[in-house]
Amino acid sequence: MEKIDKLGNMRHTLAHLMASAVGDIYKFDKIKLTLGPAIENGFYYDIDFGAEKITDKDLKKIEDRMLKKLQKWTAWEHKEMSKDEALKFFNNEYKAELINEIAGRGEKITAFTCGGFTDLCRGGHLENPAKEIDPESFKLDRVAGAYWRGDEKNKMLTRIYGIAFETKTELDAFLAQRTEAEKRDHKKLGLEMDLFTFSELVGAGLPLFTPKGTMVRDLLDGFVWELREAVGYERVDIPHITKKELYEKSGHWEKFKNDLFRINTREGHEFAMKPMNCPHHTQIYNRKQWSYKELPQRYANTTKVYRDEQTGELSGLSRVRSITQDDAHVFCRLKDATVEMEKIYNIVQTFYGAFGFTLKPRLSLHDPKNMKAYLGTEEVWLNSEEALRKIINKNGEKAIEAVGEAAFYGPKIDFMAKDAIGREHQVATIQLDMNMPERFDLYCINEKGGQERIVMIHAAIMGSIERFMSILIEHTAGNFPLWISPTQVKIIPVRENHNEYAKKVYELLKEASIRVEFDDADLNLGTKVRNAKNSKIPYWIVVGDKEIEAKKITLESRDKGQLGQMSSEELLKKFLEEIKAKK
Repeated sequence: MEKIDKLGNMRHTLAHLMASAVGDIYKFDKIKLTLGPAIENGFYYDIDFGAEKITDKDLKKIEDRMLKKLQKWTAWEHKEMSKDEALKFFNNEYKAELINEIAGRGEKITAFTCGGFTDLCRGGHLENPAKEIDPESFKLDRVAGAYWRGDEKNKMLTRIYGIAFETKTELDAFLAQRTEAEKRDHKKLGLEMDLFTFSELVGAGLPLFTPKGTMVRDLLDGFVWELREAVGYERVDIPHITKKELYEKSGHWEKFKNDLFRINTREGHEFAMKPMNCPHHTQIYNRKQWSYKELPQRYANTTKVYRDEQTGELSGLSRVRSITQDDAHVFCRLKDATVEMEKIYNIVQTFYGAFGFTLKPRLSLHDPKNMKAYLGTEEVWLNSEEALRKIINKNGEKAIEAVGEAAFYGPKIDFMAKDAIGREHQVATIQLDMNMPERFDLYCINEKGGQERIVMIHAAIMGSIERFMSILIEHTAGNFPLWISPTQVKIIPVRENHNEYAKKVYELLKEASIRVEFDDADLNLGTKVRNAKNSKIPYWIVVGDKEIEAKKITLESRDKGQLGQMSSEELLKKFLEEIKAKK
């Protein structure tokens, strides 16, 4: 924790230093400073420049000014102010709003000064910035627009972002990783690979999937279903809308009513586009009375949900308004919950292992100081959390424990996946829910003939197919494994007189359900091979005089180069084994 606090203090200090440098260049009486926090990988400051417009081209002179000023930033002075004193000193409407809020909460108003620059601040700085900050460990990054306090009803300000780490080595590593991430950006590769598109007429955050993209989605979902079916799940289906009363009873309406798409009917009823599936599934369970002998009931459902995300937060497939969830819920007795969650744990490990992700569990817990944010009693929460903890320990792993990050209805295991360039993504979840069964009065008849409260387990493997596809595209740089590649192999005859033999190979593979393309375009061989490589096709087969004479084919791999000659039968066996293994 000490390193994290030091880095956070460094980044916060640099936000002040940047604001001071901006004030020197653009004059404090002509700009209005607002606030500048430390953030992941760096810092920013939001500034009202008035009529002045700055761009990325201006960052160099601001950064140069920061480096010059840093030499004199050797100590901080701390001062408490009265509300009136602070309003008079800072004298702009943004600081005034912050000052009034601080005073309204009954908190102390504090200002910090370093190098002759004073800012409204709660603290959290490096004591001697000149000594403790490596001048080569930070850089200004970009200029962006940002609404004051994140509210689009407010004025648009100028936000200047900076990147900062403790050492130049760490900064360089981050920049190199980001450069690689830009090459792998799913928004670019997904369009190049013809997997999805967006339409202004359809709307932002509403992706449209092409035949190739739909094939990938279906194959991914089919793999999840294959793993679920093996341990007793059954498919269910639910509508895309519901009466608001369902979400009022589940507790979702109170928590998320402002994030829902709402529908008013001609008869005056209010419906919502479903933002999650669990309340619907409770009603499938509740259609009849269940004996303990009939449990667990395991329902799986791949379906869309809808959330009214802010336009500025949308990003390719990573953040969308229509979300396809590979959702599942298990209704079981509490004594069976651990076994059921272990099954899900194994599914998660198998699925992500097929793509080479390294997984680490994170246990998201409730905040005992804020029980009003959660459904149910603290005793129920503690019991649920301990059950999840035991599963992680049984798998020989130690979880990061994140207090306050649980869903409002139950604790969860979040799986963190590290991708090929070292970034972490939160992917699958397992949630143990003792609260929703209480709200919907879900029970079974036990051995003694009495009603026994059951528990509900939420299990999303991909979570969001859209988001998982964005992660997978970037993880693989678009080089999908054979089993989910829209085109698995391309047949390339060298000349027209090689087409007949090449067609026989094509038909053999097609009959075996291999997704194969035949390239008889009037182009030279080099161009055809280059096109296959650029399309990220896993394999291509070149057919020329040598192949026809030997009655074989020459196989080339996207990942391993030329694999030499083999018979059509050997080729087919290789493909089928690789597809089955999902390597």
